[in-house]
Amino acid sequence: MLRALMFILPIALTIYAFIDCLNTPEDETKHLPKVAWVFIILLFWIVGPVVWLVAGKTRRSTAGGGAAGPWRREPRPRWVAPDDNPEFLKSLRDGGRDGDGASGGDAKDDALLKDWEADLRRREEELKRRDQDGGGKGDGDPKQP
Repeated sequence: MLRALMFILPIALTIYAFIDCLNTPEDETKHLPKVAWVFIILLFWIVGPVVWLVAGKTRRSTAGGGAAGPWRREPRPRWVAPDDNPEFLKSLRDGGRDGDGASGGDAKDDALLKDWEADLRRREEELKRRDQDGGGKGDGDPKQP
């Protein structure tokens, strides 16, 4: 088992470094062009991957620390979950309204609501008249005995 590990570990390290080098953008490689790093990793398959991992790539700290200088580029914009995005939460509080406080469909929605309320009042008055005239019976309702 130990003998197999002596062959598997360098091969795995070489494969990892090779794929990492291929996926690294050209402007993040240090000291040599990307093509040269690929040859170093493949030709010197024990030392090459170690050198690539130690000195071949610009590593970014996870905390975003370090002094800013002319050689550093701006960080890439990161995706933010909707519940952590203040702009999205503000749009929910506004209810999808424009900056002036009115959405495009407010007038149409208000007119539709007024029509429904008028129709409801008309039906309620009609039911009251039916109840007063016939006493609620004999008006063709099959559910009543």
